[in-house]
Amino acid sequence: MQKLIKTLTAGCLFALAAHNAVAAEKIVFGIALEPYPPFSEKAGNGAWSGFEPELIKALCERLQAQCPLKEVSWDGLIPALTSKQIDVILNSMSITEEREKVVDFTAPYYQTPAMWVADASLDLATTPEGLKGKVIGVQGSTSNATYLKAYYAQGSTLRYYTTQDDMTADLQSGRIDVMLADALTIEPLLKSAGGSGLADKGLAPKDPLFGSGIGAAVRKGDDALKQQLNGALAAMKADGTYDKIRSRYFSVDISAQ
Repeated sequence: MQKLIKTLTAGCLFALAAHNAVAAEKIVFGIALEPYPPFSEKAGNGAWSGFEPELIKALCERLQAQCPLKEVSWDGLIPALTSKQIDVILNSMSITEEREKVVDFTAPYYQTPAMWVADASLDLATTPEGLKGKVIGVQGSTSNATYLKAYYAQGSTLRYYTTQDDMTADLQSGRIDVMLADALTIEPLLKSAGGSGLADKGLAPKDPLFGSGIGAAVRKGDDALKQQLNGALAAMKADGTYDKIRSRYFSVDISAQ
């Protein structure tokens, strides 16, 4: 009888451990509904591709975790994280002081400067004084938008966009005069037929409002998950996995040093 009880007890403990292991292996990553190529884009069959979906896949293989992607609007990502609908945001989110009041971040996994873009024929001074009276486009709820609000809102008209494609279309049609966007997303556009007539008008200066790089966000106090992600990212950089993925999308090193 004692042997039977021990066997049953061991079996129950094994089953409980297995259940907990399965639960721990599921990490839900939030991804913005709005495409952001080459970082993320969605195919007609519903599959996500791009630098960050590939990075997520490699991370989860290393962590031996099941990582479904939950689609959320960009503005809703942090609320979805804090309300436990998702566990991680690895979706080009800048690490800023304002966001760090609400969520915790891993170490930055990439960085990108902000670039001014306008019609190639225009000669623009991109200072607040130089763009006085101009209409400036920017994607909403981004560090670029925060920067423009702080320095350009008084003298210029700011127009906020949900997607880069919509903003580019308005720039090309003359509905805005200039736009501020992440350089890594703009460089491929300027080299393509879709960016015909547009030109790089310089980078915005470094500013604390741009944050300290792009990191993965987790809920406040979720230190175990943050450490897991940091460890996996560091290992991927050390063994060349990160650079292998990066090289498929960018010709320059974007890793945060």
